[in-house]
Amino acid sequence: MTIPVILASQSPSRRRLLAQAGIQPQIRTSGVDEPQTLADAALAAEMSLEQLPVHDRVAILARAKAGAVHATLKQVVAAEEAASGQEYCSRPLEEGYGSVHLVRDLSEVVASSAGMNTAARGPLIIGCDSLFEFRGQAQGKPHDPQLALERLMSMRGESGTLWTGHCVIDLASGRQAEAVSQARVSFGDYCEADMEAYVATGEPLEVAGSFTLEGLGSAFIERIDGDPSGVEGLSLPLVRKLVEELGFAWPDLWNREAERARKSVVNPQHSLAPKENVQQPGDGWVDCLCGHLHWGLNGAAGVLLARRDPGSGRVSEVLLQHRATWSAEGGTWGVPGGALADGESPLEGALRESYEEAGIRPQDVDVVGTYVEDHGPWAYTTVFALEKPGHRVQPQMNDDESIELAWVPLDQVADRKLLGAFGRDWPAFLERLQAVGA
Repeated sequence: MTIPVILASQSPSRRRLLAQAGIQPQIRTSGVDEPQTLADAALAAEMSLEQLPVHDRVAILARAKAGAVHATLKQVVAAEEAASGQEYCSRPLEEGYGSVHLVRDLSEVVASSAGMNTAARGPLIIGCDSLFEFRGQAQGKPHDPQLALERLMSMRGESGTLWTGHCVIDLASGRQAEAVSQARVSFGDYCEADMEAYVATGEPLEVAGSFTLEGLGSAFIERIDGDPSGVEGLSLPLVRKLVEELGFAWPDLWNREAERARKSVVNPQHSLAPKENVQQPGDGWVDCLCGHLHWGLNGAAGVLLARRDPGSGRVSEVLLQHRATWSAEGGTWGVPGGALADGESPLEGALRESYEEAGIRPQDVDVVGTYVEDHGPWAYTTVFALEKPGHRVQPQMNDDESIELAWVPLDQVADRKLLGAFGRDWPAFLERLQAVGA
C-alpha cells in the first residue's frame, strides 16, 4: 500500500524534487513564525540568536514546521473521533434528488472509515528549512533587491555552506526522525551587471542565500561539494534514510504512476486557475454519469459551520464562502471544502479543507452530523458542525479560492447566489440545523 507523503512547505523546488523521485506530495503549510521560533530556541539555550549555530537553526525550523502540520492533523483526527449525530445519504442517480435515507450513527462511520484515524502507518510529514552560511553569518531569504545584490557580489569567487534541516514524522505512531545536510557551494567570477540582471528577474529574492542551483543562478555556481538536492532545499538521500529509520521502504512512497493512471478529465473553466495554484494528489475532475463534472478524484467534502444565538441557544448563522470567479460556479456562495486527499476519510478532508480555506480550526468545532450525496464512483460529503461553547471562529482567507468569507444569518442565506447543489439542498440543511439547535 502506498504511504501518503505530506510536505510542510510550499517550496516549488522541494515539491519538484519529490516529484522527480516518484512522490507526488500533499502540500500543507505550517504557519510557523520562523523568527519567533528561533528567538525562543535561543532564549531556551541561554544564548543570543547570533550565537545559535546555523545547523541548529535549520534543524529547529524543520522540526517546528513538521510538528505544526502534525499537530493540526492530530486535531483533525480528534475532532473526527469526537463526532456525534447521524449520517444521511442520497443516491440521486438511483432514486432521484430528494430521496434521503438515514444510514447510521457517525460513531459507526468513524470506526469503519479508512482514514488517518485508523491508519496503522503514515502518512509521513516532511518538514525542511535551509540557510546559507557565508563567512560565519546565516543568510536566509533577502526579500530586498539591494540586499540580494550586495550578497551576490560579496560571494563572487568565494564559497559558503548551504545547510538544510529535515524532519520526518509518522502521523500514526508520532515517531520522528531528523537530520541536517550540508554542501559547500563555490561561486564563479561574475560581473555586477550580470548580478543586477539576475536580481531583476526576482529569482534570488525568496531563496536562502540569494541564489538557486536549479534556476538562472546555476550558471554562476562553479562547484558543489556535497548533496546537490540538499542545496535545492531537500536532500533526497537523507530523507530516504530518515524514512527507512522510521521503518518504511522508500518505494512504498512512490505514487506518481498511480496518480497518472486515475481517470481525470479537463474542465475548461478550471484552466483559468492562478498559475501558483498547487495541484494536490486527489485533485482532478470526474466525468460523472449524472452529466456533470465533479471535483475530486477521491470525492470531495466541506464543512457547514453554524453558530448559536447566545441567548436562545438556537442556530442563528452559518459560515459561507464566496467562491473565486475562476473556480467552478465561480462567484456563488457555498461551504468551504474541496477534494479529498489520498488516505483521507470524508470527515478528515472536510475538516482539513475548511481549516486551510477558511481558518476553521478543528479544535473549535463539534461535528454533529453529515450528509452524503453519493453518485457511485464519486460523492460529496457535507459535514454539519457547531462552534464549541466558549469558542469563536474568526474566518480567514488562507488561499486564493475565496472572494470573501462571511457569517450569514439563516434567513438571508437563500437571498444569495448559491452554488447549485448547495442551493438545492439548503432547505433540507436549514431544517436539520434548526433541529440540532432545538
